[in-house]
Amino acid sequence: MRKTFFVPLESLPEVLYAVRMDRITVDLDKPWLTVADICEYMDVSPFVVTSVLRTGALPAVKFGREWRVSLRDFEDWINEERALSPDGRVSSEVSDK
Repeated sequence: MRKTFFVPLESLPEVLYAVRMDRITVDLDKPWLTVADICEYMDVSPFVVTSVLRTGALPAVKFGREWRVSLRDFEDWINEERALSPDGRVSSEVSDK
């Protein structure tokens, strides 16, 4: 006899459910953002933003000592981070000041 493993959906943790979230759009009128722009928008320190940029998690280009991030890449990154977060918020890596 073959056993079927059935788990009622009510007993699964909430993090396993695929939740439909509206896409975050960044309302800035620049196609390229500076570290200062991202700091102001996210309310975090420059150290936090540059740390994320150095890891390559947020796509960016560096001109000399200045980082620039495409507005579209920034929006995509925010939405990806939120989708990966169990509670729908951006990860603690970038939310601490």
